[in-house]
Amino acid sequence: MATAIYYPSLNTISHDLNVSNSSLNITVTVFLIIQGIAPAFVADMADRSGRKPMYVFCFIVFTAANIGLALQNSFTALLVLRMLQAAGSSGTVALANGVVGDIITSSERGSYIAFASLGGMLGPMIAPILGGIIGQYAGWHWIFWFLVIFSSAILLPLILFMPETCRRVVDDGSIPPPFLSTNFTDIYRHKKRANAGIIVDEEKRKRLHTENRMRFPNPFSAVMVLFDLESAILLVSTGLGMGCFYAISTGASDAFTKDFGFNQLQISLMFIPVGAGSIVSAFMIGKIIDWNYRRHALRLGFPVVRNRAQDLTDFPIEQARLEIAFPIILIAGGFVIMYGWFLTVKLNLAGYIISLFIVGFCLTSTFQVLNVLMVDIYPGKPSVATAANNLVRCEIGAVFSAVLLPLADSIGWGWSYTFLALLFIAFAPMLLIIMKKGPAWRKAKKEKKEEARKAKREEAEARQATVAGHEHSN
Repeated sequence: MATAIYYPSLNTISHDLNVSNSSLNITVTVFLIIQGIAPAFVADMADRSGRKPMYVFCFIVFTAANIGLALQNSFTALLVLRMLQAAGSSGTVALANGVVGDIITSSERGSYIAFASLGGMLGPMIAPILGGIIGQYAGWHWIFWFLVIFSSAILLPLILFMPETCRRVVDDGSIPPPFLSTNFTDIYRHKKRANAGIIVDEEKRKRLHTENRMRFPNPFSAVMVLFDLESAILLVSTGLGMGCFYAISTGASDAFTKDFGFNQLQISLMFIPVGAGSIVSAFMIGKIIDWNYRRHALRLGFPVVRNRAQDLTDFPIEQARLEIAFPIILIAGGFVIMYGWFLTVKLNLAGYIISLFIVGFCLTSTFQVLNVLMVDIYPGKPSVATAANNLVRCEIGAVFSAVLLPLADSIGWGWSYTFLALLFIAFAPMLLIIMKKGPAWRKAKKEKKEEARKAKREEAEARQATVAGHEHSN
């Protein structure tokens, strides 16, 4: 919501703050840059120390930033506080997929990641409408007061009722969480388990809480994902698709104001088709992803277990996922081009609505499939995988958003969106390489990791033997 609620008021804010539209678009660009970087810090801490404390931290930062935004009247303050707002809001994307990775197996992951992403999909549809209404009748400052009220209303039940799901903190839920991760129901639940005679493994509890206590985050865990060839191809492909999505979102205010004379409310209504396409995608594409997984499992005689994580080393998970993504990418790119050329002529409004709906559906579907595959190939680190995904797509989105208006002023809407869409389509064949080489790459990575783990274990055993020898001689 923080991203999309802002778009209908871009022209009004630029007028009130006496800056150009291109200058104000910098606030969109820096928002996306920080939105890409911040989850790398949040995800590392969430994978080590728990999801819940990081959720609470993100909401507090987000709420504080919105209070500042609601009270400011300068471009500099707007720019800085939008960066803080992005830092608070963006971490929750990685956290949501982290929770899904904690509790859902690969056989159902497509559907559940789609459900977990519904909030992010509703944003492009609901937030611009709210932003347009609030900006039109109450002034754009009240956009941020609304976000303060809304985020505060979510924060309280989040603190009271959200359970900790991180396996490195609570294992399978049998280990009581540390204080910062405890919710209102944990006390009752573990007391009930104790009364039923279920004993907590105190040694495991102590080990988990010691190994995964709060410490300074290591953002490079997400950056290192980019050095893996399979991951890099997936991330760039996702980033190019979402770059087209952001370019359409940021360009809508300028296009429909200058060329069609729309006010803030009318502009906000043009975001409904994009959001509607995204929501339809969430309910459809997740089921298709899971269906294709089961189809390949049946063909290979691979057991489908819904309540236990499975070793996918010998399963062609890349093929099962990307068979769905590849044709959708081509359709998405085609409709982005079509939408761009539609802006160069006066059409019936239905033409723009239909093209935006299909663009929203296809681009969101692509993102969902590639995101599911990223979580699949990084078992145990879903937040880090999602943070890496967020890093690339937001930075590419920032570039696309920054160049769009100057590009449109230079070569027009049609050629601008054609150029961006062709970048997206031209990279798609790289996914065919992943389908063919991915399983072998994953197997090699697993063997390398096992060798490193074995060497580390042997080193620890040798160190213990040396210490024991010294103690014996003394």
